[in-house]
Amino acid sequence: MITVVWFKRDLRVTDHAPLHDAARRGPVLPVYLFEPDLIAQADSSPRHLGFIQECLAELEARLAALGSPLQRWQGTAVEVLQALRDRLGPFRLSSHEETGNLASYARDRAVARWCREHGVEWQEWPSGGVVRRLHDRDAWSRLWMERMTPAPLAAPVALQPPPCPILSPLRLPPGGAPRHLAWHPDTLPDHPARQHGGRSHARQLLRHFFDQHLPDYRRGMSSPLSAGDACSRLSPYLAFGAVSVREIVHAVWRRRTELQAMPPDLRPRGELPGLKSFESRLHWHCHFIQKLESEPELECRDMHPAFAGLRDASFDANRLARWRRGETGFPLIDACMAMLRETGWINFRMRALLIAFSSYQLWQPWQKPALHLAREFLDYEPGIHYPQIQMQSGTTGINTLRIYNPVKQARDQDPDGRFVRRWLPALERLPDAWLFEPWKMPPELQRRQGLVIGRDYPEPLVDHEAAARHARDTLWRLRKEDAVRRESRAVYEKHGSRNPHREGTPRPRRPSPPTDSPQLGFDFG
Repeated sequence: MITVVWFKRDLRVTDHAPLHDAARRGPVLPVYLFEPDLIAQADSSPRHLGFIQECLAELEARLAALGSPLQRWQGTAVEVLQALRDRLGPFRLSSHEETGNLASYARDRAVARWCREHGVEWQEWPSGGVVRRLHDRDAWSRLWMERMTPAPLAAPVALQPPPCPILSPLRLPPGGAPRHLAWHPDTLPDHPARQHGGRSHARQLLRHFFDQHLPDYRRGMSSPLSAGDACSRLSPYLAFGAVSVREIVHAVWRRRTELQAMPPDLRPRGELPGLKSFESRLHWHCHFIQKLESEPELECRDMHPAFAGLRDASFDANRLARWRRGETGFPLIDACMAMLRETGWINFRMRALLIAFSSYQLWQPWQKPALHLAREFLDYEPGIHYPQIQMQSGTTGINTLRIYNPVKQARDQDPDGRFVRRWLPALERLPDAWLFEPWKMPPELQRRQGLVIGRDYPEPLVDHEAAARHARDTLWRLRKEDAVRRESRAVYEKHGSRNPHREGTPRPRRPSPPTDSPQLGFDFG
């Protein structure tokens, strides 16, 4: 019987359990679906599709060399599967589990229903360290290690193709792009400054990170000036599966073994601490995806019910639009938006700053900003994105509030103003003394500098200090209520991180203080 291997966010042939299993069973038909309903979702973007197309080009070449080329299809998953059944007769379906948005979750439920109705066996394989139907969060760290310990699966030696060609109006030609797509109206176009897709780029980046940037990783990841070089930049390749988490974990372990075998005085300084930090983020990568896997509604619903609708009455379309356009009047916020718009990437600390500013200083509900950032982030990974957005917005009830001061962050992370001047040319000639608070510059000096606040650069949207006090007071007052504390314990039981060294010990009676632990995707890159 033919096995249809359905590629989703796993665009590779190495460490690919569905393909590995199908290759030993008989004929294999690899397929990738362009699903218009999913592409039209508000979190989808042309930059995502462009990156996917580049990953598919390498995947197609690899599968063709193995003997069974990838087929591209366009339509809903059920439409395509029905077309395949009409032409193939009975077949098996095999794919990785996917922790995606609510639309992909509904799609998978529809596929499962179709498979049951038509007697099609659909085998789903675990993806990374995410555990479907996890019953006890205390066991998750052990299960993650059990998933990561086996060696990554090798690519199949060869694939047996189906015995006859398959023709269908839903099938796209090799290398073909999807047709007649409808994007969300707020979607920005693709941009050539983003990273390019493909497994070869991921492998090259990993080698370069180990050889050149590992010693600088820990101290360089926070500043937008240094993070572009200090970080691995592997997150989009993980998000779309050009490389697996387990492959990178094993690369880290090999590198650590090599370093530990060296005499201590010959080890490159900073590499072992860098590896430790990097590995912890691979662990946190799966930890955050597990939250959405366990509660898919976190895409739109507050993790802690006491925070539901807290900011809804304060929604301000103008504030949101100015935040999106990078016209808040706070130079670091606006420079980050400019870089993100141009490249599809910004480092963790600045991502946290963007959503925190929207949530606390602007006091906006997190859902619409989350969708905007999802479209902008090339490395958008739903399972990381929505739990992280909620964590940075203060709606989890179990994480410390991090209300960033946008002026202090600018001085700390961009002390010479190089980042702001690069991305905000209007402020390029401003003296250092006024660069991060240009609204305080005297009118006469503004005229001499040729920059008038309110005309050439926006006035600040809010008094950021007063707004931060209001947000802090409101949220802490709510968090101190007994009913809110009780619900926080329930949230922690379901979603809270666990120290792996505490496995088997009694659970704490109240949520432990969280660590500021970024992970690949939302806050790593």
